[in-house]
Parts: sequence; structure tokens; C-alpha cells
Amino acid sequence: MRYLGVDYGSKKVGLALSDESGTMGFPHTIVPNTPRLVDELGVLIAKENVGAVVIGESRTLAGGENPIAKDARALGDMLAERAGVPIFFESEVFSSAEARRLPAGRQARPSRAPKRHVAVDASAAALILTSYLSRTNHG
Repeated sequence: MRYLGVDYGSKKVGLALSDESGTMGFPHTIVPNTPRLVDELGVLIAKENVGAVVIGESRTLAGGENPIAKDARALGDMLAERAGVPIFFESEVFSSAEARRLPAGRQARPSRAPKRHVAVDASAAALILTSYLSRTNHG
């Protein structure tokens, strides 16, 4: 089964897809966070035959919810309803910092936005997705 990883942000959303066997996540793309986000993700889920979505669970270092967590949960609820796929949450603590440390060749590079720092969101989504898949022994 293929999984979609999501690194949710207030302005942009990093996306990653797993391999067909659901063992590892790979950076896919970055999309703007607009009112059409749920519809765009629904199209991607159908096109890529995604069976489940893993959204980064945003928390403070102390473990509490931060302002983005509520919106990420709302996205998960809407995706579950509209796309009919299960939604899972995985800690994203340090995922963006870790993605910034990846060599430039390992980060996603959307054709519209070749700058390295922009690609961090898709790489972070891949790290979140791979963390979930490893932790839950998929594959």
C-alpha cells in the first residue's frame, strides 16, 4: 500500500509518497496552503492510489499543542471524510531541522522553486512518513 506524508505549514505544505510496498517515504512536491488544499490532496491520493495519509503532528518541545496543530488535525479530518482514507499522525519534532541537514541532492526540488530552503518541506514530509512506516513496521 502506498502512503502520502504531509508536512503541514500555514503557507506551504510538503508532500512525500512512499514506495509501493509502504516501506520508505520519498520527497514528492510542495504545494501552497490554499482553500483548495483538501481538493488537491484528494486528486493526488486518487492518482497515486494512496491507501493512507500520515500527517506530521506539530507539538512544542514541551509536548503541548502549538498553533499549527489544530489546523493540521482539521486537515486530517477533512481528508478522511472526502478522500475516504485513514489518517495517522506522526511526531514531526525536528523534522524540518533534520531535512535542512540533508545534502542538497537528497532534497526535493520543485521545478517552480529551485531554492534549497523551499525543498525542506517535502524532505521533512519524507522524514515524517519514513519515521511512521519504520515505527509501525510496514513493508
